[in-house]
Amino acid sequence: MAKKYFFSSLLLILTLICPAQFRINLYDNKIPGSRPPVEEEKHVISADHDTIVSKVSNPELTVYLPPADKATGSAVIICPGGGYQVLVILREGHRIAKAFNDLGVAAFVLKYRLPDDNIMSDKSIGPLQDAQKAIQTVRERAGEWNIDPFKIGIMGFSAGGHLASTAGTHFDRSFIENKKKTSLRPDFMILIYPVISLTDSLMHRGSRTNLLGKIPDSDNIRFFSGQYNVTRSTPPAFLTHAGDDISVPVANSLEFYNALKKDSIPAELHIYSSGGHGYLKTPPFEEWFGRCLFWMRNNGWM
Repeated sequence: MAKKYFFSSLLLILTLICPAQFRINLYDNKIPGSRPPVEEEKHVISADHDTIVSKVSNPELTVYLPPADKATGSAVIICPGGGYQVLVILREGHRIAKAFNDLGVAAFVLKYRLPDDNIMSDKSIGPLQDAQKAIQTVRERAGEWNIDPFKIGIMGFSAGGHLASTAGTHFDRSFIENKKKTSLRPDFMILIYPVISLTDSLMHRGSRTNLLGKIPDSDNIRFFSGQYNVTRSTPPAFLTHAGDDISVPVANSLEFYNALKKDSIPAELHIYSSGGHGYLKTPPFEEWFGRCLFWMRNNGWM
């Protein structure tokens, strides 16, 4: 009896001090636009000890919920980068989620489908469907997860930033079943060295080719280039980029920032002189993440 009481007490203590973490399938039933999947998902540990995921056909959300006594009511859905070919899911996903959790923010790492003609009828919208479904899921379960349904943001790194900005500029068109007419608009966007434009002059070629194919038509290029799709309903955004990024030119963030300001959308942009793509050595995590947190607090999302 004493042993049973001890373990029950220990479980209660762990529940109070440790954030709840669990995974859920993004879709309960059939995945929209999917062809019969061949389960080929791979997880590889990179040279810098990150986890690289490829060939995703079954999208998931990893849910990080802060303890109730620390919860701010805010939530962030995180889209890792990887050029729409892989997902850098540890450094640009789970580590970020844990950092948010420490501050009372619920976080959701989105393992989204990677564009592939073999598993999707239209690979260009597969990732967007998953982002919309993630927003819908978090908003519809906000009460269950102690989240304010008006404080749900989306965050993305590199190509994940492209996905986040696409979700933030095309929320008015549903690419998923939405019987409850749940708002698919994120309340804010956090874009870290993002791919924004798929035009010839600004694109990250790998991201464009993987998403749209080798010879995309001009309509698709425009639809998936965020700077052309900003409206007065576009959510506020925080952007950061390095001026010496040779993989994704800093002009991506500049163009998007200018488009936001043109439509009077609140936006904040931080450009570092060095840092390259990925912020592997500089700026330190505490530097750029601290500015992000200040922006969130200053706008009432924390």
